Amino acid sequence: MTAKTSFQNNVEITSDLVSQHGLKPDEYERFEQLIGRKPTLTELGIVSAMWNEHCSYKSSKKWLKTLPTTGEKVIQGPGENAGVIDIGDNQAIVFKMESHNHPSFIEPYQGAATGVGGILRDVFTMGARPIAALNALRFGEPDHPKTRHLVSGVVAGIGGYGNSFGVPTVGGEVNFHKRYNGNILVNAMAVGLANADKIFYSKAEGVGLPVVYLGAKTGRDGIHGATMASAEFDDSIEEKRPTVQVGDPFTEKCLLEACMELMASGAVIAIQDMGAAGLTCSAVEMGAKGDLGIELDLNAVPCREDGMTPYEMMLSESQERMLMVLRPEQEKEAEAIFHKWGLDFAIVGKTTDDLRFRCMWNGEEVANLPIKELGDEAPEYDRPWVEPGKPAVIKAGDVPAPNDLVAAVMKMMGSPDMSSRRWVWEQYDNLIQSNTAQLPGGDAAVVRVAEDGKAIAVCTDVTPRYVEADPFEGGKQAVAEVWRNLTAVGADPIAITDNLNFGNPEKPEIMGTFVKAVQGIGEACRLLDFPVVSGNVSLYNETHGQGILPTPAIGGVGLMPDVTKMATVAFKQEGDSIILIGGHGTHLGQSMYLREVLGREEGAPPPVDLAKEKKHGDFVRAKIRKGRLTAVHDISDGGLVGALADMALASKIGCKIELQREVEAHVALFAEDQARYVVTCRPMDAHALLSAAEDAGVPAKRIGTVTGSGLIVMGEASISLNNLREAHEGWFPGFMSSATEMA
Repeated sequence: MTAKTSFQNNVEITSDLVSQHGLKPDEYERFEQLIGRKPTLTELGIVSAMWNEHCSYKSSKKWLKTLPTTGEKVIQGPGENAGVIDIGDNQAIVFKMESHNHPSFIEPYQGAATGVGGILRDVFTMGARPIAALNALRFGEPDHPKTRHLVSGVVAGIGGYGNSFGVPTVGGEVNFHKRYNGNILVNAMAVGLANADKIFYSKAEGVGLPVVYLGAKTGRDGIHGATMASAEFDDSIEEKRPTVQVGDPFTEKCLLEACMELMASGAVIAIQDMGAAGLTCSAVEMGAKGDLGIELDLNAVPCREDGMTPYEMMLSESQERMLMVLRPEQEKEAEAIFHKWGLDFAIVGKTTDDLRFRCMWNGEEVANLPIKELGDEAPEYDRPWVEPGKPAVIKAGDVPAPNDLVAAVMKMMGSPDMSSRRWVWEQYDNLIQSNTAQLPGGDAAVVRVAEDGKAIAVCTDVTPRYVEADPFEGGKQAVAEVWRNLTAVGADPIAITDNLNFGNPEKPEIMGTFVKAVQGIGEACRLLDFPVVSGNVSLYNETHGQGILPTPAIGGVGLMPDVTKMATVAFKQEGDSIILIGGHGTHLGQSMYLREVLGREEGAPPPVDLAKEKKHGDFVRAKIRKGRLTAVHDISDGGLVGALADMALASKIGCKIELQREVEAHVALFAEDQARYVVTCRPMDAHALLSAAEDAGVPAKRIGTVTGSGLIVMGEASISLNNLREAHEGWFPGFMSSATEMA
């Protein structure tokens, strides 16, 4: 096919051509000096892929290095396809989160679907079988003309790929805000289970060994995808549609099974997913990590389209592809395995000892570059940044009570950000593989990993409005809330992955927000012993200069020794005592009440006391493990009343509570102070629980009883659960079924 293709590799490299490849003039000059000559077109394409923001982390690397990445249970931290943690019994959990923001805005179904496919490959490339998928989604305001179309496409894409591949989608979050109108966020997380002594890495070893292409054929979809993901959007957005990859979950399932079978054979020396920047990035990373060179024969690359050029092959981001270094004596065995699964197997190159990255085509050398410099010496910037200003703390006394408390609760619980996400998660297969022990809708999902009852808990979270107001506290809060969510189901939080979504880092105010958020994340991870083992940075999330809300999404994994002692959100039985852990709140700045009921987005977010988080969380987890609690829910968006409403709606049993008189009712109900939980226990256990909390120095107070069919605040309000359910469950289906928008 390729032999008949006419391709002009030695073209004039103009400033316009350099700009089209996403390189700044000084970066191109650096590249020319590095190779000592003008590059070929293929070489320009290769360096544009390796040195863009998405692949090189050139604006963020300085700050990512400050994060804690090691711990007692960490097997592999950042730098590989995914992070790996030890959960005992020679079992390891492999997990990571990545963004597919720009592609999903351009083509929501395929953008979201291939985001799921890519993160699944990151996990099974390490030798782990995927056991759970999660996501964190952000869309523009509901009445924006494109929002419904984007929600529909993204949710369908996630479900279509995950359901077909056969992995349960067990958790996530969906939020709306006008700042995402021109740039939605689609962050996908995957979790896999592996033998701790059989983890596979991407470091190539040995000279003269075969470099093998595996999986689907290469096409023209996704060319310049990574470069597109490293740039702002403008009016040319529709022209970028060809840079969105097209996924095939059935091929990916075959690729998984073939890889697992091949790994078990002992033939694999190194393996790398062909993700962002495709064949280029996978080959360069494998060679550079092993201090080896790589020589590729591009005529051997399986192509599904006629006339593909070396430039197109090196930059294609076609899905469901892998690159491996194999033991030569097992080539035939490996080939037979892949052909059995109906997949391509092609020896496309070899490892060398000269530290060069060479690409041959039709007997000619179309690229010859220093491999270490491509992989390890991309530009690294210390971007100028300014310290973000801090908004004033809003005093509780300055926030008026609602005219109608019942109407305020109903409005908040039926708002776009607080309403039920059932419409979304019911489109995902949550139960495939039969190990899901806790479905979406609680604090964290729970997945069984062993027959003896061992399980893991997983969740994603971040509160962008907090990060916007105070990036340092917002970064801390994102980690602390994930830690609370895992704790609330009874799991020991072990480690996190992150997906840092921000605007243009070349703007000092945006870079300042990024820096402080990372510092906040780092402080919380250190004090909570909750290391970062993998992650992704997505910058330039802007359209016409309007940036998204800063959104450092956090995905957490925790370990649960005995799934039978798992806690859930739902009230269990009439008469149980309701205990507030952490005390009544007083902080209404940046609260859902302030925004949804009073229409104000202002003030400082609630401060995060990490010592209290740890003390209160450790106490709650210990009581869950001892079987002392019948229901648990952390307090976050919507405050105390939001938590109580969730618990009542999940159980179809109401509650009656009495508030302390030190603060006004609306403050106690809606404040979003951190390090707090609502728990329930049997009436006969309440006294002992309160005494134990006092001994541990943990504020705890009995505030009511599980009873009836309404949410009753003594002396203040009585809310029918039926009415509350109608408001809470009705918004999303109503929004998605309303009049068709202009796509």
